[in-house]
Formats: sequence, C-alpha cells, structure tokens
Amino acid sequence: MRRYGKDADEDDVRVRPGRKGTRPRTRIRPKHEDAAEGFVLTVDRGRVTCLVEDRHITAMKARELGRKGIAVGDRVDIVGDLSGDKDTLARIVRVKERSSVLRRTADDDDPYERVVVANADQLAIVTALADPEPRPRLIDRCLVAAYDAGLEPLLVLTKADLAPAEPLLETYAPLGVPYVVTSREELTGDALAAVRERLAGRVTACVGHSGVGKTTLVNALVPEHARATGHVNAVTGRGRHTTTSALALPLPDGEGWVIDTPGVRSFGLHHVDPSRVIHAFPDLEPGTAECPRACSHDEPDCALDAWVEAGHAEPARLYSLRRLLATRERREGD
Repeated sequence: MRRYGKDADEDDVRVRPGRKGTRPRTRIRPKHEDAAEGFVLTVDRGRVTCLVEDRHITAMKARELGRKGIAVGDRVDIVGDLSGDKDTLARIVRVKERSSVLRRTADDDDPYERVVVANADQLAIVTALADPEPRPRLIDRCLVAAYDAGLEPLLVLTKADLAPAEPLLETYAPLGVPYVVTSREELTGDALAAVRERLAGRVTACVGHSGVGKTTLVNALVPEHARATGHVNAVTGRGRHTTTSALALPLPDGEGWVIDTPGVRSFGLHHVDPSRVIHAFPDLEPGTAECPRACSHDEPDCALDAWVEAGHAEPARLYSLRRLLATRERREGD
C-alpha cells in the first residue's frame, strides 16, 4: 500500500473515482472544426484505413460515435495524427451522410444486417460461366439487393472460354441489365477496356461467390494493387475465400473506384422491403396504383396482370419482377 508523508497535499493523493465517474456528462459533442475529410478504403478488426489527400491514414472510431458502424466507401472526418507515418493512429469523429448502402444478411431468417459497401453507385455481379457453374438464384438475390439499395447492376460474366454466355444472358434480357463478357485469356486489350468503360467515373462494388474470378478481374483492372487469388475445388465445385475484407482501389487515371468484396456463398435478403424492388421497373410501377393494399404483386388481385394485358409492359418483365420478389421467399438452394 502506498503511504504519503505528513507534507503531502491533496494533489499527491490519488483519488479513485466512483462507478458513475467524476466528470459531468454532456450531450454536446465536440465540433472538431479542424477535422480532415477521408475516404474509407478498408476496415479490418477495428482498424480503418482511410485516404486523406494522398496519404493512407490508420484510424479508429471515436467513442463519441457510439455503435455507429463504419464501412468501406464511407466519407468520414478524421482528427489526430494525419501524417500517415508508421505506427500512428488517428480518430474518426464523424461519418457523413451516405448516398447509398448495400446490405446483406447471412441468411433470410437472420435479422442482423451487414453493410457491405457505402456510397457505391454500381454493383458488378461477377459470375463464371463454368468452373464453377453459374448460380442464377444468387444473381437474382444480388439484383434485388442492388435495386433495394438504389445501385445500378452490371453483370460481369467470366470464363467465356469454357462455356457460352448466351443461355444465361437470355434469362436476364427482359431486365435490361448491362453486361460484359470476359475470358481467362482476354483480361487485356479490348475485353479489359470494355470493363473499364463500364466502371469509368463510378464507384463500383464487385460481388460474387468464391472462385468466379472476381479478384482476378480486379487485379487486371488495378495491377499495382494485386490481391491473392484462389482456385476452385475439383470435388465440391466451390472456390476458396481469398479476399477476407472489402477493399476500395482507385482505377488508373482517376477513372473511378472499384471495391473488391469477400466472396459470398449466400446473400440473405431479410432486410429488403419488397415494395422497394418495384422502383427498378418503371414500366410496371404505374400499374401498381390499382393493386390492393400490401399487394405482393403475385396474387390473384394484383393489378399488374391487367396492366400487362393492356400492352403497357412486356409479360417477360412481369415474370422477371415476380421471380426476383420470390427470391426473398425461397432459400438459395431451393
């Protein structure tokens, strides 16, 4: 036990505060008017890497943000050591309003939402035409998530040297989703230029299940930031997860950003409000005016059947809408 002499005063005595603390609590948060703006590149075990001007800054979330999460693509305000030197740490004190949020749940009965990417404006759904085989149900789920988040979808079909793209493209033709087709031998020249053209000036999140060539594509787009790639298991037909955390990478010449995300084996839609998916079908949406309240758009009284019969939209478009809405009711493997 520490003992104090007779000449000790109150400043020499350590006072242990009570459980409630001695500092008065306040709802007034500091303004941090000197904070610098940063762009979140990746989040890994509580450490956030941000781009501030031309420097990569490592930061942690300030306590005053509470439970508010930080995602790749967020625009944030940062204070502290902004030198970018090794072993320095700054603080994120504000997360700016997001223009979009791409979310998913682990499964359809999981109420916990996971933010995949913030502030993206395009979702590139990467799928292989073979090795592994395409999974249309997963593509449908990604489309629903994109429409719900207000992102424009883009189909990126890889490994066209192993199988033709036409059968899969016919399935999605009524949706009018733009697409690019690549092969393993053509990730250079004109094929790569076609992908770059689709990504130019955009913030594009890339999603897809493991083994489809998503990270290989990202490495071709941004070769100076090459990430590890894996292979497809010959027995299970599944790829190995090689990307463990989302990472935002700048496209050459300031053409935009591409965000590589970890491979997914499921894309839960528990968080999706089916009524928002109709917004992605401007030719069908006016026809819902006569639908009964809380219409699922796949029931006898749905007004969309009459809308299509009157020639206001193509039957294939209504079929596609109903197929997408049904993905929320069916598990991916059904």
